[in-house]
Amino acid sequence: MPIILEGVTKTFGSVRAVVSASATFEDARVTVIVGANGSGKTTLLHMIGGLARPTLGRIERGPHGATLEELRAHLGWVGHDTMCYGDLSGMENVALAARLRGVDEPSARERAKTHFALAAFGDRAVRFMSRGQRQRVALARALVHEPSLVLLDEPTTGLDASGVETLVEVVKRERDRRATLVVVTHDAAFATRVADATFKMDRGRLAPQK
Repeated sequence: MPIILEGVTKTFGSVRAVVSASATFEDARVTVIVGANGSGKTTLLHMIGGLARPTLGRIERGPHGATLEELRAHLGWVGHDTMCYGDLSGMENVALAARLRGVDEPSARERAKTHFALAAFGDRAVRFMSRGQRQRVALARALVHEPSLVLLDEPTTGLDASGVETLVEVVKRERDRRATLVVVTHDAAFATRVADATFKMDRGRLAPQK
C-alpha cells in the first residue's frame, strides 16, 4: 500500500509537531525515518496509520485512496508499547490475532515459531517476558495477516544481537512480499542494513537523506 504525503502538518496548540511533510513511500521498499527525540517522527507515523488526523495537508493511502476502515484491514503496527495481553502467553497472543484477522491459527503459530523464534519462550505469559521477547511477540502478532502496510516505531528496542538479526530477516521478508514499510529508529546500524530510502526529521520537518 503506497503512501503519499502532501504538505502534511500537525499542530498541538501553538506547537507544530510536523511541518509541511511531503513524501512518497512505495511498495516493496523500506523507508527509514531518523531524527532526535521530539522531532515529530512518531506523530508522523500516527498520521500515516490513521491514529491522528493532519491539521493541514493530505495523506493518500493506496492507489485508490483507502478509507481508514480499509487501512486497518491492511495495517501491521508495532509501536513503543507492544500492546500484548500480559496474562496470555506469546502464542496465545498470536493465536488471538490470527482469529481476529481470519487467519489459519495453526499456520500462524508455526510462522511465529520459525520466523520470529518464539519456540523457546512462546508458551510463557507475556508479563514474565523480557522487553525483547515481548517485542518479538508484538512483531509476530502485527504481521500475522501479511499486511500491505507495515509501520514500526523503534522496533529494535530491547532486542539483543540475535533479536536484531531476526528483525532484519523479518523486514526483508516483508519487503520481498511487496509490503510498504515505514520504520522509525535510532539504531543507525539497523537502519543501514534495511533501508531502501532514508528520511530525516528535524523540528517537524521531513527531508530525504542521500
